[in-house]
Amino acid sequence: MSTPALEVRDLQAWYGESHVLHGMNFSVNQGEVVTLLGRNGSGRTTTLRAILGLTGSRKGSVRIQGTEAIGLATHRIAHLGVGYCPEERGIFASLSCEENLLLPPSIGTLGGGMSLAEIYDMFPNLYERRHSPGTRLSGGEQQMLAVARILRTGANLLLLDEISEGLAPVIVQALARMITMLKTKGYTIVMVEQNFRFAAPLADRFYVVEHGQIVEQLEAAELEEKQEKLNTLLGV
Repeated sequence: MSTPALEVRDLQAWYGESHVLHGMNFSVNQGEVVTLLGRNGSGRTTTLRAILGLTGSRKGSVRIQGTEAIGLATHRIAHLGVGYCPEERGIFASLSCEENLLLPPSIGTLGGGMSLAEIYDMFPNLYERRHSPGTRLSGGEQQMLAVARILRTGANLLLLDEISEGLAPVIVQALARMITMLKTKGYTIVMVEQNFRFAAPLADRFYVVEHGQIVEQLEAAELEEKQEKLNTLLGV
């Protein structure tokens, strides 16, 4: 059996005195798309941040491609091939779209990341806006740029936080096509999503997070039969 791309065991995390994660347990196989579902404040974003060591403190086990990362600094974890797209995107306003894309170093375990040509082929909007300052891009274009920047690094485990939030349907559809394409290329993706309609056709498995713990796991094939239970858990 192959080593999971990500294996999280009894992960606990704190912001100062606030204990947010209370023993997260889940794994993600190579090439899989997994979605963390849950209400606001359930601990989904903190889970992504804790995987990268961006919380105040953490304990437990986080294995990335078989390597224990719980004691590593964030930049060391990134160099295991992890790319993180936070909700706030982090675009450099003073740089053009293309300069933002040229900025990241190569961190992947499988060699270099996607070329500019491959990025522009996937996101034609970014090619059209390649000389525009980061702040002049629309919200959807900024989101595309934030994801594209990760793909330039060579990261093959992507942690995506609410990438569809607040975006026009046409942009959301473009992001869905991107995730489908990345999956065919063998990328492993963990998404935090509030937009269930966006996540449902894309993910292989779903974990429901409540009070910093996993309370339910569903395979994509189980969605229909467990819809009522899911609605109750998510308060839909």
